[in-house]
Amino acid sequence: MKNRILTLLFVLGLLSLTESCTKLKETVLDESSVTGLTEKQIADGTIAPVYAQLPNIFIHTGLFALQEITTDEAILPYRGGTDWGDNGIFLDLHRHQTTSNNAPVRNTWNPLTQSLSRAVSAISSLQGSKDPNAAKYIAEAKGMYAFYNMLVLDLWGVIFVKEDPGATSKIVRGEEAVEYLKKVLLEVEPLLDNTTGPGRLTKAGVWGLLAKLHLNAAVYRDRYATTFTFKNEDMDKVIEYTSKIISSGQYALSPDYWAIFNDENNTNKELVFAVDQRADLNGHNRLAYFSLSGDQFPLPAFTGANGTDGPGITPDFYRTWVDAYAPTDPAVADPRFYQKNITVNPVTQQACYDAASYRIDRGILRGQQYGLIRTAGVFEKCPDGKFRVGRLFNNTRNRPTTPVLHTERIDFTTVGSDYATGFRVLKFEFGKKSVSGRNFGEADIPIVRLGDVYLMRAEARLRKGDAAAALTDVNAVRTSRTATGVGRALTAVNLDQLFRERGFELYWELQRRTDMVRFGKFESAWTEKASTDKNKRVFPIPQTAIDGASNLPGYLKQNPGY
Repeated sequence: MKNRILTLLFVLGLLSLTESCTKLKETVLDESSVTGLTEKQIADGTIAPVYAQLPNIFIHTGLFALQEITTDEAILPYRGGTDWGDNGIFLDLHRHQTTSNNAPVRNTWNPLTQSLSRAVSAISSLQGSKDPNAAKYIAEAKGMYAFYNMLVLDLWGVIFVKEDPGATSKIVRGEEAVEYLKKVLLEVEPLLDNTTGPGRLTKAGVWGLLAKLHLNAAVYRDRYATTFTFKNEDMDKVIEYTSKIISSGQYALSPDYWAIFNDENNTNKELVFAVDQRADLNGHNRLAYFSLSGDQFPLPAFTGANGTDGPGITPDFYRTWVDAYAPTDPAVADPRFYQKNITVNPVTQQACYDAASYRIDRGILRGQQYGLIRTAGVFEKCPDGKFRVGRLFNNTRNRPTTPVLHTERIDFTTVGSDYATGFRVLKFEFGKKSVSGRNFGEADIPIVRLGDVYLMRAEARLRKGDAAAALTDVNAVRTSRTATGVGRALTAVNLDQLFRERGFELYWELQRRTDMVRFGKFESAWTEKASTDKNKRVFPIPQTAIDGASNLPGYLKQNPGY
């Protein structure tokens, strides 16, 4: 009974947020506080906490850091010599010099393992429920247990098998881990429907997870292999499950690429399974503000809602775009690269916008940046009362004569790590509905979306030797993005081009590290990273976790190389 009582906080509205970190604070309820609740209310309150930590897992200094800053896509230097230093944790991630005390590693492990525990508790608590939805909720909880374990397997090479809340989890690796996850997902798939997504796990969501599991199975079976062996039967399963999603008729590629990541994207038909971030569901704005300049203020309603001068893209990743489309600028050649929203007078370098129509540019942001001009903490107005927009300067950095001019160069040198260096990324729209404008946002974060589904099927087909069918899938995605430009079809595709295409379609979506490992590119060199150590394909298990399990000798062993 206690487990069921603990999970009722969502139904009773007893969720509170700390002012700065959106951490969940639970209140333990006694039995008297749930008197009078219906079986439906109890069941709803039991399944809710299974999803509660998703926004805190997919946070900028958590899963994003592990999946993006460790790759050729994102780099985060000490800004101005001090900001974002954090004792070198982001430099270590990028250089593949991570230790078991790394904060982003620990801050991803903790909510993941907590979510595993919550899923087990929900499964146990729902067993005796009389609510008609109980069987589906149990299936959801089991499916989410498999999903969280998939993330743990991808990041650390282990999973936890625990079906009795009172028992100690069994730690499983390799082939056994893959087979266990397959078994669980196949068991729950028939019990789910497709009516509760994208923020809840559905039948199509499970198909997407199964496709991802089979696509990466070669890596998960033999993590340190010189060459991964992609079995035809795995690729057949990828094709089977992705085809089920595509042919279901429930999902559609979005003509407007940026709408997939808009603040109001919860109903976007490209999303199959996503982190539901609507404001009343504990969303956060951090994937939006993380990369933006500290002098970019996207919301006229909030004079304190700015960027934080975090990571930029590496010159290496930028060059993949340039090389693919030369001599045409990638902003012209590919509508996924950039969306121009601000237009200024070419002479005065200024413009006037009303609050309702003001939107900053999206995508990969290069060169001189434009935005709301803030003086003495107040946004300037034009004579007609509209907001003045013009060239931005590093005022918040006490450099009022230095323009916010993003350069291709970004590295760990003094020059390469200044506040404005590096092309920036604003893929997820800056949240408009918030108590502060900076902390909260409503843009759902895709876990499975249709563009990725097509590209997974293309990869499986290509690995089976069917290049023609793979090309058809790749071009289905490329030519669908027509709202803000013309998506160009390719004439041929190989594995290197497909890897590049996944970068173009899925950049900043927390997939790059997994892709680089699977394509055999994680040991390559890029800006400020030269390590070729295969051990870095997985992260170190946090020392705090190992210490916490010290009463069980040999239970939780550190990964090789750490």
